This record gives sequence, C-alpha cells and structure tokens, in this order.
Amino acid sequence: MISNSIKIKNGALPDHPGVYFYFDKDNQLLYVGKATSLKSRVGSYFSSKRLDPRIAEMVSHIVRIEYIETPSVLEALVLEANQIKAKKPKYNILQRDDKSYLYLCITNEDFPRPVFYRGHELERFGVKPFDKELSAEAKKKFLRIFGPYTSGVSLKRALELVRPMFPWSICQPGAKRACFDYQLKKCPGVCVGAISKRDYRHIIKQLIQFFDGKKSVVVREMTKEMNVASRDLRFEDAAILSKKIFALEHIRDVALLTKEDYALPVEKLSTDVIDLDGRIEAYDNSNISGASPVASMTVFLDGKPAKHLYRKFKIKTVVGANDVASMEEVIRRRLARLGTKGWERPEVMIIDGGEPQVNRVQEVLDELALDIPIIGIAKGFDRKQDRFVFDRTNKDLARAAVRGKEIFQRVRDEAHRFAITFHRKKRSEAFLSRKK
Repeated sequence: MISNSIKIKNGALPDHPGVYFYFDKDNQLLYVGKATSLKSRVGSYFSSKRLDPRIAEMVSHIVRIEYIETPSVLEALVLEANQIKAKKPKYNILQRDDKSYLYLCITNEDFPRPVFYRGHELERFGVKPFDKELSAEAKKKFLRIFGPYTSGVSLKRALELVRPMFPWSICQPGAKRACFDYQLKKCPGVCVGAISKRDYRHIIKQLIQFFDGKKSVVVREMTKEMNVASRDLRFEDAAILSKKIFALEHIRDVALLTKEDYALPVEKLSTDVIDLDGRIEAYDNSNISGASPVASMTVFLDGKPAKHLYRKFKIKTVVGANDVASMEEVIRRRLARLGTKGWERPEVMIIDGGEPQVNRVQEVLDELALDIPIIGIAKGFDRKQDRFVFDRTNKDLARAAVRGKEIFQRVRDEAHRFAITFHRKKRSEAFLSRKK
C-alpha cells in the first residue's frame, strides 16, 4: 500500500502483476486498473507528458494509491473486473460508454456454457451495466454474469487459457460422433453422453468460482477430489486432477500480455475488441451465373499475408448464384474446424459483401454461441468506394473499423484475388472435361 505519488518514483511498487486503486482527498475511489507490472503501469501515469486531458485531470486528484498484488496477469484481469463492478469507480465509468464493456455470461441451460455479451446487448435481458444482482428475467437466461471487462481481447484469451482446466461444451447432446473439442480435451463429451449433467455442472461451478476470484477454493476442492480418486484406486482420474491443479497454480499467461499493458495511459487505455496484429480472416465467393461456384479464405498475421493458411472451398450445397447461402456454407465449414491446427480462432472475420451476407454470418455465430467480430465490406453506391457494414452500436468495433480500415481492405482484396484465381482454374478444368 502506498500513501502518495512521490514514493512511486522511489520504486515502492512491486514489479509484479496486480490491481491498483486511485483515491482522492475525500477518500473517494477514482479508478481501478490492472497491470502486468504495478511499478511500470502506475509510474507511467506520473512520468508521461502525453496524458489525455481527462486522464490528466484524474491524476491531479490522486492523493492515495493502494494495490493488490496477484500471482498472474489472469488473476489481475479477474480481480479488476470484480472490483469495478463492486465499487463503480468514477473514471472507469466515465472513460467509455459503459454499454460497450464486454461481459462474460454463463448460460442457464442443462449444459451451461460461457458466452460474451456487450452491455447494450444485455439490456434486452433486463441487465443494466454494473448490476450486482441478476433480475428475475436475467436469471432465466444466465447463471452468472461477470464484468465489466475493460479489455475484450484479454478476456477472450483468458477464457481460452482456462478451458483445459474447466472444459465446457458448445456442442449439443445426441451427436453420432464426438466433436473435435472432445478430442482436444476441451469438451467433456456432452455431444456423445460422456458426462452426466451433475458432473458437468460441477465443472461449471468451478469455472464460476474461478471468475469470482476464488482460485484457492477451486484448488482445495480439486485436491480433495484427487485424494479421494487416489484412495479409490482411480489413478487416471487422480492424474488428470493433478495436472489441473498444477496448471492453476502455475498459470502461463503470456498470451494475456497485450499492448495496453505497456502503453501510456491515454484516453484509449483499454485494448480494442480487435487485435490488428492477431489473426484476421477474409472470405469471398466467386461464380459466373452460378457455374463452378467456389470461395476463398485468406489470413493475415501481424498485419501481413500468411499464405500457408489460405484455404479454398468448392461450394457443395448451394444450387445457382446465391452468394448469401454460399457464404453461410463456407462459414459453417470453417467454424467446424475451429481450434484445429491452421484453423485457430480469428480476431475478426471480414466478409466480402453487404448486409445480407453479414446478417447471415451473424446468425451462424449466434447459433454456435461464438463471439467473433464480423465486418462486411461492400461496394459503395458509385462502385468506387468501399462501404463497411457492421454493428454500429458496438463502439469498440466502430473504432476498430476505422483504425484497421486499410488492413481489412487488403485482406479482403487478397480473398477476392484468391477466389477469382481458383474459379478460373475450376472453369478451365470443367471446359477441358467437356472437350474430352
């Protein structure tokens, strides 16, 4: 705990992950933030000459700083969200429209699963930003809602990081064969009846406890379960629990280190919903009057083409020229491979098309409970200027669309080029086949 900013310059803060709290002279909490390094992050507020005016105003009122050190960045992320929700600090709320914050929601189903919603999306379930208790209407839909989270990218990476420890299913019961996530040990096998509702709910309970900031409780419970399994000679179960306990106690959260952890505290302190250095995918269809319909997927990593990840699709289920249905087929086939090597989760999907294509892709994502941002790029009315199509109520996505316009256009252009090249090849093969 620190009493004033002078001590910050003398290195009083630890060089470890944690959450910091700023107070004014009236002991009112001004701001809560997380840090990869408390020393570096907090110190940047007082050493930078590039502060946004609103942040500079906040800094001028700081007379006391407190902090909580955490074992990992992931636990700092969890603690920050819980503290913001509990204490509603003035500048956390003012910093951005609270309706654009991202929330982690656990669905209220036979086999619950985590999903993402923005504040403005939760309003239709009777949930208000920063609500501590769920309304009766919201309880019909969700078991718990966590957030707000100031970094959408970090939250999504955090959830992927803990999934091996708390595996959940996005599949449905009654499948003929196990989903791919089951083979990767990310799904406990709801699809093929490999787990009971009771045992599955126990996993979800532990996931909820973890995001409640009760990791130590989860570790204690797992340790007891491991000891019981060992006593009952269920050594395979005991070994699995031992690995989970070790993973929880030695969280490797390098993936959570985003640019926001090192950036100066300017107005856009929070990471945008899209990491432009991450995996960006674009899709395009190509056909002539419905003949030889094909599609392409291109991928950019670190802002550059990753041609070894490009993919071609032959349209199999659509008859005639139907770009919307063809796009749906391609997206479904792509998402069926989600998580396999070469088919990792994208930061954003760029769709060559307008509202009809974007709306259909969004329907597929909603059906699969996947929160992947999508942006359509349609030709403008004069056919010369691109028109971006996306959910304009999502301010994070709007900022990303402006900031990433050039790279999104480039990855779309690559998809267009790749699709046309593939289509010409198919037409040529069809022509030569007819001649024979």
